[in-house]
Amino acid sequence: MEKNYSNYDLDNLDVQILSILMEDASIPYTEIAKKLIVSGGTIHVRMKKMEELGIIHGSNLIINPQKVGFDITAFLGIYLEKGSQYADAVAQLKNIKEVVELHYCTGQYSMFAKIVCRDTAHLRKVLNEDIQGLKGIQRTETIISLEESIKRQITL
Repeated sequence: MEKNYSNYDLDNLDVQILSILMEDASIPYTEIAKKLIVSGGTIHVRMKKMEELGIIHGSNLIINPQKVGFDITAFLGIYLEKGSQYADAVAQLKNIKEVVELHYCTGQYSMFAKIVCRDTAHLRKVLNEDIQGLKGIQRTETIISLEESIKRQITL
């Protein structure tokens, strides 16, 4: 059964291009073109179209935080004093480099963050001095990750 991507103006070639790049974002367009039996220009035009549509944006180099001295990953449930303070809280949290993901969410927390630190002393500093003192943040709850078992992109 073929999947319907019409909401995003994707066709089968677009899906194939994205699938290849999701496996290895460093693969040259010419190599993708050879695999899909199209021209390199076609791949370039398709990628530009998908960028313009907002389907893709940029590419990232993924490092292993532990290999560069960041041994603690924690998740932080953040309670805001008022929901109207969300935008201000986001602006403040963007300035804390250890915050690597931030989500506005339903349920128990107003926001949910992923933070990466060198060790427990660094985590304590980030929590006590950097995050909990921010205007609008009422309190936080921390969950320390012992192991990341699955990390992947969606499958098209």
